[in-house]
Amino acid sequence: MSQWAVAALGAVGVAALLVLMLVAWRARGRRQADVTAPEPAPADLGPARLEVDGAYVATTRADAPLDRVVVHGLGFRGRAVASVHDAGLRLEIAGVPAFVVRASGLRDVRRATWTIDRVVERDGLVLVAWTLGDTPVDTYLRLPDDPRPFLEAARGLLPPERRPEGPADGPRPAPDTDRTAPGGHS
Repeated sequence: MSQWAVAALGAVGVAALLVLMLVAWRARGRRQADVTAPEPAPADLGPARLEVDGAYVATTRADAPLDRVVVHGLGFRGRAVASVHDAGLRLEIAGVPAFVVRASGLRDVRRATWTIDRVVERDGLVLVAWTLGDTPVDTYLRLPDDPRPFLEAARGLLPPERRPEGPADGPRPAPDTDRTAPGGHS
């Protein structure tokens, strides 16, 4: 077989793989039709208590940590700016309109070590557990600087009964999940 034929077969194989990936991505989006769009961030949120630059890693369904939410622009990683306001968290992800996570929808804010397709050093991610419409989701951020000020400010939005005790310098496991690492290893 000539080099041209091998190259042509390789190109066809790569093209077929890309088409299959696109079909699978769109099918995932159709399966997530029940996930509502995040609330657009209003202009009148008031001054930010704290604003941090970082990276948006992923949003997953809370009960299915390997099920990435791909609808409404939440399926792609990107640069992010997160700010804490009296009304909730404002997230601005590159390529996605800024949205707000209302304080009433926050379930928890803590550190994590892994999420779908991403494992980092122990407690290297910030997990924001919230409710998107009727769907409990977990959003993961990677903050390059010390995340403790963000954790403390964001945890201040939680009702007192859900606030962790002590400083924001360690992990706080969820009541029903362990996000230390796949298989429970750190």
